[in-house]
Amino acid sequence: MSLSCILVSKKKKLSCILILCQSSLLVSWPSWCAALELNLDACVLDAIGSMRPANAGGAVIVDEVHRSLGKFVDRDIGYVDLPSLVLWALEELDRVSTERQDKSSDFLSSLKLHPQIAETKIAWLAKLFLLEPFFPVRSHDTLFHAMLLFSKHHRLNVIPVVESVNSSVDGFVTQNAVMELLLQSSGLEWLDKIADKQLSVFRFANASKPVLVYSDEIVAYAFGVLSKEKTGVAVIDRKTRRLIGMIQCSDVYLLLDDSSLFSNRKIMSAEEFVKLKNKDDKCSTEHSSESEGQSVPSLRSRVQQPVVTHRRSDTLKQAMENLAASGSSCSFIVDEQGHVEGVVAPRDIISVFSPPCMDSRIDGGTFFSAALEQAGCRVENGQIIRNT
Repeated sequence: MSLSCILVSKKKKLSCILILCQSSLLVSWPSWCAALELNLDACVLDAIGSMRPANAGGAVIVDEVHRSLGKFVDRDIGYVDLPSLVLWALEELDRVSTERQDKSSDFLSSLKLHPQIAETKIAWLAKLFLLEPFFPVRSHDTLFHAMLLFSKHHRLNVIPVVESVNSSVDGFVTQNAVMELLLQSSGLEWLDKIADKQLSVFRFANASKPVLVYSDEIVAYAFGVLSKEKTGVAVIDRKTRRLIGMIQCSDVYLLLDDSSLFSNRKIMSAEEFVKLKNKDDKCSTEHSSESEGQSVPSLRSRVQQPVVTHRRSDTLKQAMENLAASGSSCSFIVDEQGHVEGVVAPRDIISVFSPPCMDSRIDGGTFFSAALEQAGCRVENGQIIRNT
């Protein structure tokens, strides 16, 4: 028996809790459009050259499968996002630039001067774990299905949506979209009972260690740190150690669009980059609505606020609302002096509301724990059992 059947049959008042569980993922997007695909033998230059003009934040990696094996072998290998490719290429370019003077003015021109980097196959990058796993869902699958995937697979940043085995990817479920759907239940007891708690009571708020760079360090170094951490990097003042901004993976589009920024990345400070980024975001506000509602992640998906901050006394719901509104990859917990104490990522929030399992590292008080308790059920050995 499914969880929804158990809970609804036990207590009718829990039916409102299960609205999201019974809702399909299709309601997340008003329209669908096919995702960009790349062959496994494509090279880095071709991949970036395909994604950038399409304003695609990533692409599905596919491999040719013989028709007779189509029912047994998946054609979809994984997913690669454009920021990861650009960050890897930047790191390689900075490594070889010490050996050879690079006078090219833009990123793609510089990449073409180094075929050992530009012609690297996507398949080879899988050895560096740059490809995300491919765990698809169907449009009629539940929101909690996606939440469970996000909370248990930490390398998974987007979830492909397909209609059948080996069919084209119609769209993606993003972590921010999951938060937005959860917030639709704001005001209901089941969500507010958890979301109205202060951040300080949650394990992730106390255990997370933010990644920091000083404001006077160069942009190239900040992106080098970002390529290893894959989370937002907090830019702090060296003297006061106060937070002045952040740099995240999606900011790489500035290096692709602005040749002067790319060529000056080794002399421009992180603080100067943050100010330039904030100015660019304000100027591009009028174009942000074009990509809203798209089912395929775009490189310039929305205008992002300079930096999202919280206090430990703020509620989880406040963090959810601010992250969802900003489209940021994370927010920072700061004290009264503006010193960074922690970081909050969408995955941390999703894990709080995800189903329990035998190997769960989530602390108590989650949605499913509360729902099961109200329904008179418990989890034993990975199975839901009704109390006698």
